[in-house]
Amino acid sequence: MKSDSNKSSSKKGSGRTVKGFLAGIGTMAAIGFFIQAKTPDSYFETSKNLEIFANLFKELNTYYVDPIEPGKMVKTGIDAMLDDLDPYTNYITEADIEDYEFQTTGKYGGIGATMRKKGDDIIVEDVYETSPAQKAGLHPGDLVISIDNQPMKGKTIEDISLLLKGSPGTQVTIKLKDVYSGEEQQKQITRGEIELSSVPYAGLVGKDKNIAFVRLNQFTPNCSRLLRNALDSLKTAQPSLKGVVLDLRNNPGGLLDEAVNTCNLFVDRGQLVVSTKGKMKDWDKDFKTSGPVWDAQIPLTVLVNHSSASASEIVAGTMQDLDRGVVIGERSYGKGLVQTTRPLEYNARLKLTTAKYYTPSGRCIQALDYTHRNADGSVGAIPDSLKKEYKTKAGRKVLSGGGVEPDMKVADNRVSKLSITLYSKNYFFDYATQYAKAHKTIPNAGAFSLTPAEFTDFTKWLEGKDYSYKTETEIALDSLKQIAIREKNYDGAKNEFTALQTKVAHDKKQDLLKHQDEVTRLLESEIISRYYYQKGRIEYSLRSDDDLAQALKIIDQPTNYQALLKPAK
Repeated sequence: MKSDSNKSSSKKGSGRTVKGFLAGIGTMAAIGFFIQAKTPDSYFETSKNLEIFANLFKELNTYYVDPIEPGKMVKTGIDAMLDDLDPYTNYITEADIEDYEFQTTGKYGGIGATMRKKGDDIIVEDVYETSPAQKAGLHPGDLVISIDNQPMKGKTIEDISLLLKGSPGTQVTIKLKDVYSGEEQQKQITRGEIELSSVPYAGLVGKDKNIAFVRLNQFTPNCSRLLRNALDSLKTAQPSLKGVVLDLRNNPGGLLDEAVNTCNLFVDRGQLVVSTKGKMKDWDKDFKTSGPVWDAQIPLTVLVNHSSASASEIVAGTMQDLDRGVVIGERSYGKGLVQTTRPLEYNARLKLTTAKYYTPSGRCIQALDYTHRNADGSVGAIPDSLKKEYKTKAGRKVLSGGGVEPDMKVADNRVSKLSITLYSKNYFFDYATQYAKAHKTIPNAGAFSLTPAEFTDFTKWLEGKDYSYKTETEIALDSLKQIAIREKNYDGAKNEFTALQTKVAHDKKQDLLKHQDEVTRLLESEIISRYYYQKGRIEYSLRSDDDLAQALKIIDQPTNYQALLKPAK
């Protein structure tokens, strides 16, 4: 989770001399570390080691037998130093600022398309709806021949990203080839400000279409306002809303203030949402709701999974602590740390952990203990014996450490090895590209489905393609065989091993039939994305969403909903 001080930035020049770079580091470190020095001894230790570092670097730069890259070497040293802390404390170079800003704000200057490698070739992977790329007619599966007359053969994705990104209003020329027709086209695209919405989908769900479903992807600036607007629109379309499903699955977090504002949609002003505590007293703060509530009474369910982290856990944990909503899904990630971004010289930045956060009950949900490392330097989870018990507003038991435990657990269905292999080999992607070339339109995302004949066409298309894989049984048997060889027991059991291998060997065609429903869903989702983009993927996924099914069920049962928000008897 990031505090709003992320918005600070350095406006200094970009001089790159070794002396200037070291001076910048020295100035920053001296100011930052000396402030924290509590005794003359710690002051001296800090000063001494900074001097040693600067002199060592100078000696290397002067006398080392081969030329060195100052910026690269210093970054390596800084990264190694920060590696002893937590994975959220990072050094961000000037070159990486644009990527960092995109992660923080969801905005960047470019054409609105992603690329991927296929061997030495570069293929258009995804095109964002209403983006310059979509308006120019780029399609997933197109082969990129050149960008601004630079051939793409052998280029890295990083190379491509640098060529495509740029200031809005500037132009880029892309030469493309349709891999099926062989037709080549050159397109001149004007870059724009690309903003990925933090609320990619909102709709009415349930058998009577009277429950609001809203997905929040990340806590970027103003996401709470977008969320409120989406809920207002759904309430206008259906004045008799029966409940809300807030989907925070796979949401990695973001700005703390936006987490507070999101909670404010469902609890009235003046309510404590989160407290932060750090080494510096300035970070001992209480964050309370301060605006008008959207609806303080409507039944609320919050969907989380293992990838719901940080600000997502503040919202889920607060709704749980206040008994305001039912949390459904899997245990969340367990990130109870707050990061602040500090400006450094030459437009570099330091993102560092400055505090831990605590939900209204007083618990911290941090799962890994970076303060007390194991002897080998590894980090362990906080043991159950050290987890403390807290109480929600109504007296329900909740625990610190280890993320937010849902009030209603829903196991995540494991994807088959077959589907993973087909996905990693890009066979879903390639077939969807071919399908979209042959079908100008399809029904809407909520209604589209492949016919049995079309699935058969897909299986025929796969014939002759390599999608071999080993099942977990085969992997376990291979491991057992290696153990038997090592212990010199294999020769005596060779016939039994051979017979067992023959028995568990899988038939790929039979596997396609066995996993037909799963494979069909993944293929349909990929095809739908070619016509209805990310919104279509999400809308389609709701048709077979176990978490959503439980949320709808519990909202439709007010007595059970209320029972989940009361202490167990």
